[in-house]
Amino acid sequence: MFQLGKTIVSEEILEKDFVCNLSACKGACCIAGDAGAPLEEEETRILKEIYPKVKPFLRKEGIEVIEAEGTSVIGEDGEYETPLINGADCAYVTIDKFGTALCGIEEAYNQGEISWKKPVSCHMYPVRVQDYTEFSAVNYHHWYICDDACTLGKELQVPVYKFVKEALIRKFGEDWYEELEKVAEKVKK
Repeated sequence: MFQLGKTIVSEEILEKDFVCNLSACKGACCIAGDAGAPLEEEETRILKEIYPKVKPFLRKEGIEVIEAEGTSVIGEDGEYETPLINGADCAYVTIDKFGTALCGIEEAYNQGEISWKKPVSCHMYPVRVQDYTEFSAVNYHHWYICDDACTLGKELQVPVYKFVKEALIRKFGEDWYEELEKVAEKVKK
C-alpha cells in the first residue's frame, strides 16, 4: 500500500494485469453477484435525469424494475446501488445477439444520447474504492469470473491501472493519475 494525496492505494493495481475479455466472460460482472453496481450520491441524481434517454436501450425487465424501484436503490449495506432484476442482472443490462451482457447506459452514451458514460464503479472495475472519513482506499478486486481478463491482461502486458486509466482520471483527476504513473515506474525498477 502507498499513499497518493488522500488515497491509500494497493500495489496490486500496479502489479496485476487485466483486460476485459467479453468474448470469454460474456459480461458476467453485470449479471452475477448479490448487489447492484455501487453508486455515488451524485450519480443517483444523474441516473434520474438521464433515464428517459437511456430507457429505449433497456430490456423490458430492466424498465419494469427501474419503474417499480427507482433508478437507484439503497442496498443491504446502506449504500446506493443500481437496482437488480430478480436479484441478479443489473437493471441497466442489455443482452446482445451473442448473449453478452452490455450496459444500456453506455450504449446510450456511445449513440450520443447522453454525455455520461456509466457509473464510475463500473468504469473502474476491477478497481474498487472505499471512502473513509480521512481517505479513500483504492484496491484491486479479484473475482473468479474475471480470470479470463487476468489471462488476457498478462498476455498483453497491461497492468490494471493502465486498463482503467480513463476511469481513474475521471474519479481522481489527471494529476493524481500522473503521480500514480510515477509510483508505477519506481515499482517497476
